[in-house]
Amino acid sequence: QVQLVESGGGLVQPGGSLRLSCATSASIWNIREMGWYHQAPGKQRELVASITHGGSTNYADSVKGRLTISRDNAEKSVYLQMNSLKPEDTAVYYCHLGSITGDYWGQGTQVTVSS
Repeated sequence: QVQLVESGGGLVQPGGSLRLSCATSASIWNIREMGWYHQAPGKQRELVASITHGGSTNYADSVKGRLTISRDNAEKSVYLQMNSLKPEDTAVYYCHLGSITGDYWGQGTQVTVSS
């Protein structure tokens, strides 16, 4: 079974920064896309940022200019650099892997932006 291991979540003040990491056990040759989704209480899970095998990125309008997705193919990891965080960014963040063998999700990591 493919595993996704997330880290980097926590509590941060408004305007602060966090860096989320997600490492996968999947074969690099099978990865089509990796990304980050978030889900706040009572809300639908929604895309935050994604990066394709070819390096194309996609961001939610609400995070453009503040959050940056990147990857390290050697480590089979994807990162989300989160800057200028706002209280409305508070949510559980899930790492997602789209591979030729299926779709996989991490367990989620809590990000809380509060004074």
